Amino acid sequence: MTGRVWLITGCSAGFGRELAEAALAAGDRVVATARRVETLAGLVERGGDRVRVARLDVTDAASIGAAVAGALSAFGRIDVVVNNAGHGSVGAVEELSMSDLRALMEVMFFGATAVTKEVLPHLRRQGSGTIVQMSSMGGQLTMPGFGAYCAAKFALEGLSEALAAEVAPFGVRVLIVEPGAFRTEFGGHRMHRSEPIDAYRVSTGATRASVDGMDGTQPGDPARAAQAILEVLGHDDPPLRLALGDDAVDAIRAHHEMLRGDLDRWEKLSRATGLGSSRSDG
Repeated sequence: MTGRVWLITGCSAGFGRELAEAALAAGDRVVATARRVETLAGLVERGGDRVRVARLDVTDAASIGAAVAGALSAFGRIDVVVNNAGHGSVGAVEELSMSDLRALMEVMFFGATAVTKEVLPHLRRQGSGTIVQMSSMGGQLTMPGFGAYCAAKFALEGLSEALAAEVAPFGVRVLIVEPGAFRTEFGGHRMHRSEPIDAYRVSTGATRASVDGMDGTQPGDPARAAQAILEVLGHDDPPLRLALGDDAVDAIRAHHEMLRGDLDRWEKLSRATGLGSSRSDG
């Protein structure tokens, strides 16, 4: 058998499912995972011998180890690892319960890190491979009501940027994918909603309303996103970060310009903090 071998988390729907479909269409082999493997029956019917399914809960170390071992047993290698499993969260910081915040970080950050750590020894020995971290435009910027979700994505991006430099000498690459709004199930049952505090309607009400009406109206096509990811993976000089969607490109660019503006405006004061520096006020 030829073609890449993929291990993808969260394949029951959304980006995970579309990536599995796209990889199969490209002639690759796929180990598709989900917490409920019965949701993956359609992939088995389509891919036949090129598909294996496994139960994988990113908060369960044993299931991670078993899925990786199963992939290596079935196909002998892993070429692309996609950390896709996760869900959204909306609520002001004061509205968040600490238990909900920790649960979100367990899935979106610690879970992705655990999967990454499990496959890294194999990828290093193999001398090749790509780790695809499904982040969000919310991995670089945030808005009222998305503090918890974006905190998890910020954390994942920080870890992944360091990881990219650490594994480059071994021929292993990292791709951070930053989608905008795509027609997945992000705004539906996969979105955790914190108990609201009435005072925060003024700052987070619009975000909550947007989330409630989001599904079915998002401009992004997940199938096209999957094809874009495959195209980048085949490139000789891929980026570290890949924004997907007009909204992601525009929002990230505007955020970078805002950061640059603040840096330029306060540069003199920022530089006047060293030993022996003369004080300058902005």
